[in-house]
Amino acid sequence: MINFKNISIQGIKSKLQVKKPWDNVIIFLLNILIAIPVFIIIHQNIIDPEWPYQIDRILLFIALIAVIQLILRALRTIIIVCLAIYLVVLIYGSTFGNYGFNAVYEDYRSMMYTMLDDPNPQDIIIAKLLPFPNKSKILNAIDYSNPKVRNFALMATTKNFRNVKGHNQYRVIIQCFAVFKEIKNNWNYVNDPKGQEYIAAASESIQHFSGDCDDHAILMAACIRAVGGTPRLIHTGGHIYPEMLIGNKKDLEAINYLIKEVLFKQESKGKEIHYHIDERGQIWLNLDYTARYPGGPFMSEEILGALTLN
Repeated sequence: MINFKNISIQGIKSKLQVKKPWDNVIIFLLNILIAIPVFIIIHQNIIDPEWPYQIDRILLFIALIAVIQLILRALRTIIIVCLAIYLVVLIYGSTFGNYGFNAVYEDYRSMMYTMLDDPNPQDIIIAKLLPFPNKSKILNAIDYSNPKVRNFALMATTKNFRNVKGHNQYRVIIQCFAVFKEIKNNWNYVNDPKGQEYIAAASESIQHFSGDCDDHAILMAACIRAVGGTPRLIHTGGHIYPEMLIGNKKDLEAINYLIKEVLFKQESKGKEIHYHIDERGQIWLNLDYTARYPGGPFMSEEILGALTLN
């Protein structure tokens, strides 16, 4: 039988306290483990002042380390309990929730990569309020529910990037990139008949993977829509090209890493990721036929109109 009279607060503290110098080692390791996810959360939810060399993020991380170190030192007598709580939270998140060990690792890796390799943003500016050319014909041509289009898109997702592990929250985007790769590898640029603006349906272009820029944009938009993505077409006067919605700034960090280190490593080596930011802060990635990877350089920068397929 337990004698509660002999149990004191001081005795409990003594039993939970780690002996020197291991207490300092555990405090430092626990500090790093706590600081990383906290830093990621803060980094993803505060405005980026765009200081040179990411000095703001470096100072933020140092400040977090200092604050957490002070807190852990104040709690050093129950450091084992703190460590146990931390591990339980991550184990629970890994098993039942959406944020565990793997999520911390992926977020940290993506964040660090993006901090070292900034993409190239361009705000979308509508130069003139012009109607989108051949809007009704183009919308009708984007026949994403056509079985030929849908089956091709499914084939592309089966052929490309099917074995990429992790990144489950970006599964649809990865599959859209698979569609981009398949079309990119097979597309043959052919002019319209002389003196005529010929607009081919996606189900027609898919037979020979040939056509001009609007045919390519229509096919890309239809196939991306067929697998659950959100495409749009950009009109620049003499050119039409497709873009794809990837989310917000937080999502861009993960997508930037995926493109440059996992999916299109050779094609994007030493290159920047190009995208537009719309008035709602959403990020659209360039998928033009001139781009060797999603987010490749823009062929034309002046935007006269955008046609979004929600």
